[in-house]
Amino acid sequence: MTKVYVVGTADTKGEELRYVRDLIAAQGVATALVDVGIRSSGADADVTPQQVAAHHPEGAGAVFGNDRGAAVTAMAQALVRFVQSRDDVGGIIGLGGSGGTALVTPAMQVLPVGVPKVMVSTVASGNVAPYVGPSDICMIYSVTDVAGLNRISRQVLGNAAHAVAGMAAHRIPASSADKPALGLTMFGVTTPCVQQIVAALESEYDCLVFHATGTGGQSMEKLVDSGLVAGVIDVTTTEVCDLLFGGVFSAGSDRLGAIIRTQTPYVGSCGALDMVNFGALATVPEKFKDRNLYVHNAQVTLMRTTVDENRQMGEWIGAKLNQCEGPVRFLLPEGGVSLIDAPGQPFHDPEADAALFAALEKTVVQTDSRRLIHLPHNVNDPEFAQALVENFKEIQS
Repeated sequence: MTKVYVVGTADTKGEELRYVRDLIAAQGVATALVDVGIRSSGADADVTPQQVAAHHPEGAGAVFGNDRGAAVTAMAQALVRFVQSRDDVGGIIGLGGSGGTALVTPAMQVLPVGVPKVMVSTVASGNVAPYVGPSDICMIYSVTDVAGLNRISRQVLGNAAHAVAGMAAHRIPASSADKPALGLTMFGVTTPCVQQIVAALESEYDCLVFHATGTGGQSMEKLVDSGLVAGVIDVTTTEVCDLLFGGVFSAGSDRLGAIIRTQTPYVGSCGALDMVNFGALATVPEKFKDRNLYVHNAQVTLMRTTVDENRQMGEWIGAKLNQCEGPVRFLLPEGGVSLIDAPGQPFHDPEADAALFAALEKTVVQTDSRRLIHLPHNVNDPEFAQALVENFKEIQS
């Protein structure tokens, strides 16, 4: 039987945690109150701070120290491992301020997509990206501080409790008619390619398209890690540009990590590796002001990648592909990597593209299961989209 885990620091939020727990239980949903307070006895909890802390890689002694900040960080690490050790998490709700939110949400992020996750937080009306990441965490602004029960907090916490209880009690069942899921990555400048792939495969696959804005790539790989994606056609690897050269759409250094870990069938390409993304033109760093810049819209400015940057990207991607033990095909569009990297377009630069392709050829160790494929087409040409489809079908068979 699964339970909704009610998580917070009972030394400072005990009354609120018990209120939420009791409301969930009143809906007929089993609960477990998890106390992660570093100064708490755990007297009214189903799981005590000491039990959580014991999951820290260095033991409970690494959690309970004199430095509060270090203790909270260590407790967050222990909570992640505690949650990963459980097989009865039917949902999770956390309550807290900035410290409690930073403590609880990393554990929420490691749970599979689809497991109900609700965080009632004093910081939920600001930038929640560091807390939500690529996961499906529902952030609810507490309005008043989480510091006792009052006419406002009772309503907000009550709504949150009933929400997670409803999610846990009414799970969405899998359908026998569901097709296997296929992850695809897209940018505006690779949209025609992805649209053609979807048209070719949507009768066989549930096509999940992710916008390659950093979080998009992370979300796709989160689903891969969760076992919810049967294969990936990674048309648009542009997030690597931003990771290496300071753009705003980086997916982090673990891009392609899920493919490596799960050996998921993977077909990739060089979509939009001609550009680093920045915000409005005025936000472009001064050192890049003399570069080839293209104003995509009022809020997005693109910078053309150079020969040397393309070499670095080819080496980075190639090193990642070499770690993939599953079936891999990586297609090289020699006619250009985006809509604006074509003859007559502002980012057309055959020398830069050639440096990218040469670096990939030099770096990738090709085998029967890991291959590079050169094609004389632009990434958005129908022939290139068809080649992506054919290669994906080949490695799936």
